[in-house]
Amino acid sequence: MAPITGSLSGQAKTVVAEALQGALVDLVDLTLVAKQAHWNVVGSQFRSLHLQLDELVAIARAHTDTVAERAVALGVNPDGRSSTVASTTKIQQPEAGWIETGKVVATFTDLLEGVIKRMRERIEATAEPDPVTQDLLIDVARDLEKQHWMFQAQR
Repeated sequence: MAPITGSLSGQAKTVVAEALQGALVDLVDLTLVAKQAHWNVVGSQFRSLHLQLDELVAIARAHTDTVAERAVALGVNPDGRSSTVASTTKIQQPEAGWIETGKVVATFTDLLEGVIKRMRERIEATAEPDPVTQDLLIDVARDLEKQHWMFQAQR
């Protein structure tokens, strides 16, 4: 069986593959960290944060699949294995145990800021080699920036 090939080659493929893999790791780990907080949040804003974290998880999961499938369409193998995510994530991990609502808001405001910064760097990096991937990453950034605003507004 022949490997899947795409429309990119050389340096363009390398740049786009790196951007998509970084986005994939960010999104997979964002899902895990948000679920961890979802299960352990306590405090006066419990219900709204519990639901908001589920919304964030749904957004991250949807974009995870889109990012991974874009990589495959370009002939790049996405790597969402737990060992890969654990060894390459740039997302700071929350502490174990119950997490007070104020701490959840602060953590996710900061965490999303970092993910968005990296996503915008990927948007810039993919502008020339692959505007299609850039467009996909713009969609991811747009949705994450909305979530960032919603967490930030609760400070």
